Amino acid sequence: MEQTFLVNLTPEDTCRLVYDAVVNGSVTGELRDDYQIGFSGGVCRVQVYEKHYYRVGNRLTLTLTVDNADGATRVHIVGGGGGSGLFKFDWGASGSFSNVAYSALQPYILN
Repeated sequence: MEQTFLVNLTPEDTCRLVYDAVVNGSVTGELRDDYQIGFSGGVCRVQVYEKHYYRVGNRLTLTLTVDNADGATRVHIVGGGGGSGLFKFDWGASGSFSNVAYSALQPYILN
């Protein structure tokens, strides 16, 4: 499940809220990577989180991309890695993981 939306936060505050929701809001959530590229007048951050989901019996990933290239802070989230076998069926776990980030940012969504 992927989502893209604008928020009325700085990229730093956006990443902090997602970090709090994923890492501090769960037992198994962890930040695997935090990559930042600065450019004239803005920043782009890509964060990759992992979390164990018991319903699929493995770890899932959540990729968060945040930038303010156009002035407003744009957020793109996508969850994955939950499927097993040929069909990659994950019982909705990747969508649940994406919703952790979405729910943390929902009060600040502009569009």
